[in-house]
Amino acid sequence: MLLIKNGTILTMSGDPIENGQILMDEGKIISVGKDISIPENCETVDAKGGFIMPGMIDAHCHVGMWEDGLGFEGADGNESTDPVTPQLRAIDAINPMDRSFVEAYENGVTCVCSGPGSSNVIGGQFTTIKTKGKRIDAMILQQTAAMKVAFGENPKKCYSAKTQSPSTRMATAAILREYIFKTKNYIENH
Repeated sequence: MLLIKNGTILTMSGDPIENGQILMDEGKIISVGKDISIPENCETVDAKGGFIMPGMIDAHCHVGMWEDGLGFEGADGNESTDPVTPQLRAIDAINPMDRSFVEAYENGVTCVCSGPGSSNVIGGQFTTIKTKGKRIDAMILQQTAAMKVAFGENPKKCYSAKTQSPSTRMATAAILREYIFKTKNYIENH
C-alpha cells in the first residue's frame, strides 16, 4: 500500500483538502481525506507544500505527430496533398517514443486527444490515448475520438501556395459543405 500525505488535494468535485491523505492499493485509490485509517507498514510519500490532483487531459494536441527533434522524418501531422483527407488516422502516425509523451506525463498530463494538423479542410481522425507507455496499442483509450476540420488561414496558406483550392475562406467553407452533404446523402442511402 502507498500513502501520500501532507499535500493539498484538489478533488475536482469539492473543496480542497489541506494536508490531506490518499491511500492507494495496487495503483488504485481506496481512501481520500484528512484523517483516514492507515494500515501499518505502508510506503509513504510526503507531498508537503505540493498539490495532488487527478491527471490533466489535453483535449486537442498533436503529441507524437511531430516527433521532437526529428525534422521531416518525424513530421506526420499534415498530409498536404489533398484538402479532404477524412480517412487519415492519427493512430497510424503517432510515435509513442516521442519525447513529448514523457514531457506530458512528467507535468501531469495523463491523457491526450492527438491528431492531424490544420493544413487540410478535413484533416483526419484524432485518437485519445494515455501518455505513459511504449506501445500505441496499449495506450489507446478511444481509437477514433474526433474529426479534424480547419477554417481560416491554414488551408488557405497551404493550398494557395500550390495554386489549388481552397485559397479563400469561401472555398474552405464550400469544400466542407460539399462533403457534409455527400456524407448526409451516403448515410440516407445506405
